[in-house]
Amino acid sequence: MGTEALIFEVSCLRLAIRKLLIASTVVVLCAGYLPAQQKAASKTSKSAHRHGKRKTSWKKKGQQGIKPDRATEIQEALIREKYLTGEPSGVWDARSQAAMVKYQADHGWQTKEVPDSRALIKLGLGPNYSAQTLLNGQPVTAPAGATSTAASRGISAATDKR
Repeated sequence: MGTEALIFEVSCLRLAIRKLLIASTVVVLCAGYLPAQQKAASKTSKSAHRHGKRKTSWKKKGQQGIKPDRATEIQEALIREKYLTGEPSGVWDARSQAAMVKYQADHGWQTKEVPDSRALIKLGLGPNYSAQTLLNGQPVTAPAGATSTAASRGISAATDKR
């Protein structure tokens, strides 16, 4: 009976060690995954709280396309300058793009952004400062003795001297 009790005791000890080993393995595995899940969850909630949910992509800046009437104006100017042939179509196509790139390159300007503001001004298509397009309807003119800075600010010559 002494050896049977000893064998029983050893088998119980082995069973207890196996259970302890399995339990510790489970704890280690769970502990390894738990902090990563908490960090990801807290990071998401902070960014969502701070910035809100973005429903669309970043807003694009600058001109997104050329309207048909503006394309016609540019094409007419390029035809006048002999960079484009045919009739203006009102559609900004590859032919118009290539003509504008050539025009800008011939003038020594960059060709990445087409059309360039300098090219449009040179073609006579720059900003229109006529009285009809101004907000208040009247362009600012320089009084007789005023400097150009004073005239651009709308200050009279008498006020400028004080």
